[in-house]
Amino acid sequence: MTIIKADTLRTRLHRAIPGGAHTYSRGDDQFPAIAPPALARGKGAYVWDAEGNRYLDYGMALRSVTLGYADDRVNAAAFEEMEKGVGLTRPSLTELEAAETLIELVPSVEMVKFAKNGSNVTTAAVKIARAFTGRRYVCVPRQQPFFSFDDWFIGTTPVKRGIPPEFHASTLLFDYGDLASLRQLFVEYSGDIAAVMLEPATALVPCPSSCADRLFASGSCAGACPSSSNNFLRQVQDLCRAEGALFILDEMITGFRWHLSGAQALFDVTPDLSTFGKAMANGFSVAAIGGRREVMEVGAIDRPGMERTFLLSTTHGAEMTGLGAFIETVRIYREKNVVGHLWDYGRRLQRGFTEVAQARGVAHAVRVEGPPIALNLVACGPDGVPSLAYRTLLVQELLRNGVMMPWIAVSHSHGESELDQTLSALSAALDVYSQALESGWEKFLVGSPIRPVFRARN
Repeated sequence: MTIIKADTLRTRLHRAIPGGAHTYSRGDDQFPAIAPPALARGKGAYVWDAEGNRYLDYGMALRSVTLGYADDRVNAAAFEEMEKGVGLTRPSLTELEAAETLIELVPSVEMVKFAKNGSNVTTAAVKIARAFTGRRYVCVPRQQPFFSFDDWFIGTTPVKRGIPPEFHASTLLFDYGDLASLRQLFVEYSGDIAAVMLEPATALVPCPSSCADRLFASGSCAGACPSSSNNFLRQVQDLCRAEGALFILDEMITGFRWHLSGAQALFDVTPDLSTFGKAMANGFSVAAIGGRREVMEVGAIDRPGMERTFLLSTTHGAEMTGLGAFIETVRIYREKNVVGHLWDYGRRLQRGFTEVAQARGVAHAVRVEGPPIALNLVACGPDGVPSLAYRTLLVQELLRNGVMMPWIAVSHSHGESELDQTLSALSAALDVYSQALESGWEKFLVGSPIRPVFRARN
């Protein structure tokens, strides 16, 4: 894209939209300066910019697309729901089918409510937990960067402007993988912790390294680990049960990637509440909170005399287009073993990435880490310390070679030719990277390094 056109688009975006995008992770400060400021369309594993330049994409709409962009069957299912009216005056048959589909799919889910954003359902989970337990506090891991755009969570980050301290004073932080840090909170706030909410896994997993390979090979923690006590999620679940707090899993990212029934099935735990979104409808706006009936029924209206909880009430939460897309997405997952493909491609990408880095002599500085389903791109400087400047350089050079990899999110549309293209682009990118390790990133990077989303000042 020409510099003039890119600058014009960027100016228009920032004039019309605060931050230039509707999600901060899509913002200019999260991409190299040479990245296209806007994209025109996507199909399969590829996206095109405003001038028709094509990129192999690993961002996949912030991990919300797992089949591939503009999947024909999913689009047709959504269009069929459009023709039925999109949203009706009473509950639609489509929302009933969608609710029953999720209930059938995830054993821990006995009731479900849909929404349009993940933040809506995680905040609803906090409300449910407080209503059900009559307690105040909720605990989340400090290592996991995002649970909601609402004040109860954002107030715990460096971006506190506009949030009164009392709005987040009841959110407590502990360390993922460190049960003692969570136990200490239960001691300090004895009898007043309503829930523990966490992602089941990221690049960090709840099982020790001695179990990880067996776990990912078997597809289930049951039988893979020598003892259930080795599973951090099981430990958190048991602690919550003993202390009368709810155990909540945020499966916004792990759901419909790690396992069709959620990472909770892989790690053999049973949460009281779960939240889902992103990939569940292949990019259509659908999020869900589900859990055991006794807990979810705090939002019921058919229990005479029960004190009411205003759980979720969203005009577009049951929009039929997205729910139709969700139902069809589940069908495709079952027919094509989508989850198996995601794991397999991740393994091959991880292996190929390591081989290319070794061949270029930069394996000490560039690597992917974590389980194959949730690979994390790590870029270091000459000192071996992870560096945002060097990461930006790596992403920039991949872009020059036609691969957009702000992070690694694989789809079913990533196949053999995409893997070959990725490794070829990586080889070319690492040629520049190796020079930068010798001469400094400043000689090669266009513009400024990417910056953390959660920072106090621009």
